[in-house]
Amino acid sequence: MNDAAPDSFVRALTALPIGTTMGCFDGRRYAVSKTLHAAGKSVKLVPEETGGRDYISLNLYILASGSRLYPCEMSRSKVIRFVEGFESDQSAA
Repeated sequence: MNDAAPDSFVRALTALPIGTTMGCFDGRRYAVSKTLHAAGKSVKLVPEETGGRDYISLNLYILASGSRLYPCEMSRSKVIRFVEGFESDQSAA
């Protein structure tokens, strides 16, 4: 299994602010929580649909050999599509 994270995904994830951010994806509202661990070498992202049931969870590990993406009990394509397509309310400001 290839767990390498695409560069476009890493850029989009890096652009999200630490903490909780509100925004939209696929016409639905989400609260997105981003936390850093291990001196920034590990990123946890948990988006939850507000007023809905969608839930996304992933970990990204930034290693000397490259970034590794580990979705939590969901497909890689779902988390990549979400992170690359999420539009933060802060970006509209």
